[in-house]
Amino acid sequence: MKVKSGDIVFPGDFLAVSEEVLPSEGTYDDDGEIKSLVVGEVARDDRNKSIKVISKFSTPPVLRTGSRVIGEVIDVRGQRALVRIHSIKGNRRALATYFVGGVHVSQAKKGYLSKLTEAFRIGDIVEARVTKVMGLDGIDLQTSSRDLGVIKAMCTRCRHFMEINGRDEVRCPNCENREKRKLSANYEG
Repeated sequence: MKVKSGDIVFPGDFLAVSEEVLPSEGTYDDDGEIKSLVVGEVARDDRNKSIKVISKFSTPPVLRTGSRVIGEVIDVRGQRALVRIHSIKGNRRALATYFVGGVHVSQAKKGYLSKLTEAFRIGDIVEARVTKVMGLDGIDLQTSSRDLGVIKAMCTRCRHFMEINGRDEVRCPNCENREKRKLSANYEG
């Protein structure tokens, strides 16, 4: 069944295949299938080859490219740090579902970074910008701007929150441990 503009759809409903159209607001790409992210009305744009779902209800906020998010680092492995996204900055409503985004080492900070653990550690609270949304678990994040990055760092030894001790260094007031981070200009240490 082909959906058309004006049809009402629910989260997870199939809308089109990615060869036909590009996903837009209120949609996501699930292995080549464009699906609805919210309850709403379909709006196809055949001229620009895109499809979106316009919510008709007061729904929780939806992640979009360019959104600023607050999250917690849950894993740092190889070239990618995984961040559990808790909220969209400036929006008091909770997200509709559990989202996990990833910061690639090339998007962590400007310049060369030899190890991603010099930018993030498990438990750190970060502010990041969404650069790409590819479904519920395919979210790319970026923290290279001056006002993005770690806003609360947690000591890897004693799990206390750390204080700024230089441009890219934090110090634990409890155990005096010093560690490197990609700090945001808005660090709340």
